[in-house]
Amino acid sequence: MPDRQRDLDIVLFGATGFVGALTGAHLAEHAPEDARIALAGRSRRKLETTRAEIGGRALDWELIEVDATDAPGLRAVAARTTVLVSTVGPYAAYGKEVVRACAEEGTHYADLTGEVLFVRWSLDEVDARARETGAAIVHACGFDSIPSDLGVLVTAQRAAADDAGELGETTLLVRSMKGGFSGGTIDSARQQAITMRADAAARRTVSDPYALSPRRSEEPSGGGRARTGGVVGTLRRFVPVDRDEATGRWTGPFVMAAFNTRIVRLSNTLSDWSYGRGFRYREVTDFGSGPMSPLLAGGMAIGLGGVATGLAYSPTRAVLDRVLPKPGEGPGPEERAAGRFRMEIRSTTTQGRRYRTKVGADYDPGYGGTAAMLGQAALSLAFDRDGDGDRDRAGVPRRAGVCTPATAMGEVLVERLREHGFTFDVEEVTGR
Repeated sequence: MPDRQRDLDIVLFGATGFVGALTGAHLAEHAPEDARIALAGRSRRKLETTRAEIGGRALDWELIEVDATDAPGLRAVAARTTVLVSTVGPYAAYGKEVVRACAEEGTHYADLTGEVLFVRWSLDEVDARARETGAAIVHACGFDSIPSDLGVLVTAQRAAADDAGELGETTLLVRSMKGGFSGGTIDSARQQAITMRADAAARRTVSDPYALSPRRSEEPSGGGRARTGGVVGTLRRFVPVDRDEATGRWTGPFVMAAFNTRIVRLSNTLSDWSYGRGFRYREVTDFGSGPMSPLLAGGMAIGLGGVATGLAYSPTRAVLDRVLPKPGEGPGPEERAAGRFRMEIRSTTTQGRRYRTKVGADYDPGYGGTAAMLGQAALSLAFDRDGDGDRDRAGVPRRAGVCTPATAMGEVLVERLREHGFTFDVEEVTGR
């Protein structure tokens, strides 16, 4: 239940941004009638405009003027609310004082970060304090990385319920996706690329598949897949593409895999390897089995590599900045309404049983879908942590400290999202 010793249930920080305003609109429509919500940001004038545009119940919400660098002001805000939600990125630049304030005040926190370095900082700098105060610091509550994180969670839960063993090789395939990535997401990638170019330690952290593990010495030390010869082998040596010999379908990289996979692996570690010690996870995009499929997969790999490299250098970054979305920008309502995403998680257990989990929704993933996921995460943190003892009403641990969506909210959040049109369907399969 909400903490009535605090006078607010949810503060939405960054409400005047594009995704922030969409999240505010989602809360205005779906929060309980008695929810006490405030909008926060550095400009009261912009906050007033955003509140008026949201309209309806939001017209009664409080407005809080505070800057991301104002540590005392942020602590005062955190002390008043049960949950503080932030859409202000890049998080490595503008999120540290916000997270620190929540950890100090025992305030639950949720964000949209896709920055490995920021989550690593959070684990190093505020995790211990958040566990002392009871704050759940929940990163990656948007398209980064809820579909991946919760999709693997429900797969593992189904396998455990079937007494089918632990998860082994597990792959998420992006079957289809329509919709853009926000300017804020691009800006976060830009800032992380700049940091990595200047800092060898940062490069090592980002390249480590278990970079977010708080128990790194207990994780696998290496990995990788054997290379093959022929056309497939040649392509693999230059770009990360693959062909499933059984189905003939080609796969290439997924732009968000580098972050999502680390969040999913962190969920496994935080739950004491409940998915399995032999759990291995990757994410790819399905390009089909047609004659153009390997070229499309290779083109995606080259394109993503080119953007990542280009963002790290000022001359090429200046060129890319002219064409990539800018923070605060986004598509109109009709374009967002046409958005969708469809994913499929395939896993083989230690007993050789195979599962397929379909994850998807008819939302633009980077905008409307992310706003719905973040909004429901905030509502879950504010209103669902009402179980007895150390567990919430879904039976998952009431974890404090730095968390993932799967370890902080788990099945409760899955059910919330299902009520809003998201699919998390698991089935055991016997054939391709």
